[in-house]
Amino acid sequence: MGAVFATIAPVFGVAAAGFLWARRGRPFHREAASALNSDLAAPCLVFSRLVTLSIDPAAMGTMALAATLAMLAFAGLGALVLWRLHLPNHTYLAPLVFPNTGNMGLPVCLFAFGEAGLPLAIAYFAVNAVGNFTAGPPIWTGRFHIGELLRTPLVWAVLLAVLVLATPLTVPTWLLRTIHLIGDLSIPLMLLSLGVSMAELRVVSFGRAIGFALLRLGLGVGVGVGLAIAFGFEGAAFGVFVLQSVMPSAVFNHLFAQRYGRSPGEVASIVVLSTAVSFAALPLVLAWLGVSG
Repeated sequence: MGAVFATIAPVFGVAAAGFLWARRGRPFHREAASALNSDLAAPCLVFSRLVTLSIDPAAMGTMALAATLAMLAFAGLGALVLWRLHLPNHTYLAPLVFPNTGNMGLPVCLFAFGEAGLPLAIAYFAVNAVGNFTAGPPIWTGRFHIGELLRTPLVWAVLLAVLVLATPLTVPTWLLRTIHLIGDLSIPLMLLSLGVSMAELRVVSFGRAIGFALLRLGLGVGVGVGLAIAFGFEGAAFGVFVLQSVMPSAVFNHLFAQRYGRSPGEVASIVVLSTAVSFAALPLVLAWLGVSG
């Protein structure tokens, strides 16, 4: 259990710092921090880690493919559940499809599996984030705009990294170090933002929200373990894929619900309670995965 504690304590600690900061009434502009992270820090993190890969690029591609299939499985199973419950997809589907693979997933995978697991976690995160900003708005609104894809910095970060890896192009050392330095902001900024969000969001519908929180965890475990076995993942790849799959509903779901007027109070309740459920389940998941460092 010492290794499990060493993994989750930094995550809890930094998120708790953000929570206490907000509770004390100190200024923290959550939307500005989210924009800074999604438009600058996270793309720099993705680009810098991809172009300095310490693992086989094929393994990254396999992880990205599995993450895409996981997202599609979450969507299909989630839509089926909502159809049976007679609930609208435009409000409740996205919180089931898009887990918090950034704010929680990246630091948990980093502390659980070290630098060997981080690139794999980034591959999953990149797929999930691109999906959130491209397929997410159509789920909330019922309309697709190609402009959403073209305006997503993470998409360009991934494309530029693939271009560098597939050609003789090299990134100047001074530029790569600058990008790497900015990318290093991403994980602590994600955790602080998560803590602030938990302090500011309110639960307005406990019964339904706790049901969706448990459903998000159940989908994550079932799809995560099933696909990890199907793809033959082992070691860090297996652990990273399962951990990213069981993460709670992403905070960005609440921001989208506010933007498009889709019951933001209900969505906030799902985000808060799924995060609480995930925090409670995380030690058990890590212990089952045999985290030892």
